[in-house]
Amino acid sequence: MALAGGHRAKKGILERLDSGEVVVGDGSFLLTLEKRGYVKAGLWTPEAVIEHPNAVRQLHMEFLRAGSNVMQTFTFSASEDNMESQWEAVNAAACDIAREVAGKGDALVAGGLCQTSLYKHLKDEERIKNLFRLQLEVFVRKNVDFLIAEYFEYAEEAVWAVEVLKESGKPVAATMCIGPEGDMHGRTPGECAVKLVKAGASIIGVNCRFGPWTSLKTMRLMKEGLQAAGLKAHLMVQSLVFHMPDCGKGGFVDLPEYPFALEPRVATRWDIQKYAREAYNLGVRYIGGCCGFEPYHIRAIAEELAPERGFLPPASEKHGSWGSGLNMHTKPWIRARARREYWENLLPASGRPFCPSLSKPDV
Repeated sequence: MALAGGHRAKKGILERLDSGEVVVGDGSFLLTLEKRGYVKAGLWTPEAVIEHPNAVRQLHMEFLRAGSNVMQTFTFSASEDNMESQWEAVNAAACDIAREVAGKGDALVAGGLCQTSLYKHLKDEERIKNLFRLQLEVFVRKNVDFLIAEYFEYAEEAVWAVEVLKESGKPVAATMCIGPEGDMHGRTPGECAVKLVKAGASIIGVNCRFGPWTSLKTMRLMKEGLQAAGLKAHLMVQSLVFHMPDCGKGGFVDLPEYPFALEPRVATRWDIQKYAREAYNLGVRYIGGCCGFEPYHIRAIAEELAPERGFLPPASEKHGSWGSGLNMHTKPWIRARARREYWENLLPASGRPFCPSLSKPDV
């Protein structure tokens, strides 16, 4: 299969999804840049777009090369309530970096905002909507291609975000950080999906907090909720990269390993190929990753869905399908691993003799 190449007129996000095209999202910024020394844990705010723009640009480039065709602005928690005087400069710089990188391939720019720090303690709709509107003004000025409201624990606040973003006239996606139990007010995934679509979101789904298989279970419940209500929307999933069947309703933030000792839970590239295929079979056409998703995980999505997309990402030039590059190895037992059956059926060891298979959530 040919590698992607050349520049074409870029279709919009809804034009792509309406035609059945697979859209590959990008991956982890906060946790990845924290590991690289550019983001501070706890605050989880994106000053790096100003302080270390080359680090952010490089990560965008790696995701683009791995097969992502959406460059989401690194603006998570970049609202006035979290960043005070820096918020506007950070949002503007993040848009510029994402646009620069998107221009090097067939990628769109998505302006992203998330839940506020106010909602849990002060459910002031007007004040919270004004915070969303401030970020939206920057996104509109920078002419992003579409908008994403992500990482919402409460359907009500997510609806407020969608209502504000719809004021721009641009396509709106909305994803919640919920599992099969639903949001923190007890609304089921199906109910959340219905609310988001009725608010005006054209693309709905989940991101963060839960691992691939839990996120897909939640997506199935969202899809069923929409079908029961007679509603339609494009589906989007951007899960964590971590195996975490032992987490509670709050997801990985409740695990004792969060955020500095999650590495033993990282999914392999082969796990992510399975995640991509299962998402596709479920009817999801916008498939990406959230915290922990490195570029090679995004490449795994792009390679698994290459038959549907019609091409491989540039990064596949250095990666043989299902380990085929191992055919060149000098050791015969390693050459024997150059086949799909080997990697699909492997049960990887942790290398930790006293490591428990599961943890007990803190809450």
